[in-house]
Amino acid sequence: MMELNVKTAEKELERAEKLNPGDWVAHSRFVAQACRNIAACCPGLSPDEAYCFGLLHDIGRYAGRSSEKHLIDGYRYCMERGWEKAAQICISHAFMIQDIQTSIGVFDVSEEDYRFMEQFIQHAVYDDYDRLVQLCDALALPTGFCLLEKRFVDVAVRYGTKPATVPRWKKTLEIKEMFERKIGGSIYDLLPGVVENSF
Repeated sequence: MMELNVKTAEKELERAEKLNPGDWVAHSRFVAQACRNIAACCPGLSPDEAYCFGLLHDIGRYAGRSSEKHLIDGYRYCMERGWEKAAQICISHAFMIQDIQTSIGVFDVSEEDYRFMEQFIQHAVYDDYDRLVQLCDALALPTGFCLLEKRFVDVAVRYGTKPATVPRWKKTLEIKEMFERKIGGSIYDLLPGVVENSF
């Protein structure tokens, strides 16, 4: 079992990028930076751990282009290395509402994997690391940080809107408010370049 630390997580992402280069890698780096910056202002959260979870949340994309399959690929990738929390976040980052029906992607997985994910999402116990990655995933484009609303539209244009789209937005905004209460200010103050990248 390898210890999960910043150096290891960065190496894993570099390795994954060689297998499947794409915008997802730059996006992951910005998610990680946002996680670190916000965690640094939140009592009880480790900036380094948050950074690792952000860096690895989409690691399942190493296996090639996919929709929801990257969630379970990432889960297995991290579990094989003994990184249970990172593995959970590989799935939980896509489900701020704990119901598989709220997915906005396509389930390009086997029936067995779908059932596993359905149960996993339903029974997972989320903590502030899960919620932080869910939030930061919605704050990062491959080109840098942006307003949540810009990312909402970016995703809606690429994937279309689903019945769960607006409830997911509302939940993400709730998570933003929760972290802003913890840090006593705006999360956007912690994201360098957010104004330039949003407008």
